[in-house]
Amino acid sequence: MSANITLLALMAVLYAAGIYLLLERSLTRVLLALVLLTNATNILILATGGFAGLAPLVSKGTPAQDYNDPLPQAFILTSIVISFAVTAFLLGIIYRTWVIRRRDEIERDTEDAAVAAKESWDEEEDAEIIHEGTEFTKEHEG
Repeated sequence: MSANITLLALMAVLYAAGIYLLLERSLTRVLLALVLLTNATNILILATGGFAGLAPLVSKGTPAQDYNDPLPQAFILTSIVISFAVTAFLLGIIYRTWVIRRRDEIERDTEDAAVAAKESWDEEEDAEIIHEGTEFTKEHEG
């Protein structure tokens, strides 16, 4: 199986642009990034599907290798539906943010930065465990 170089180049460009836009603080750019990443993923699934073949309708006298695999097409259809739902949800978040704050930018959270800068040692979780014997581990004397 060999993949179409044009599809692979387009997929690489879409992934690169999507990751670049995903690193921005603007919610609209994050939405565009998610759209680009889902389209690049759809192209990746399409490229892994192999060469175009006959429709997956069985007819007598046609060898099995001549048929097209319907599984990548089903994955792409599922991906389109999921990306539509995520896009609609993110559009709702963008609209709500615009109505409340009249800004599309996500501001830097100082409390989150302070928590990230703290040392990760927790006294309760990282304390030394003292092994105590119980009556269940002792040999039964009888």
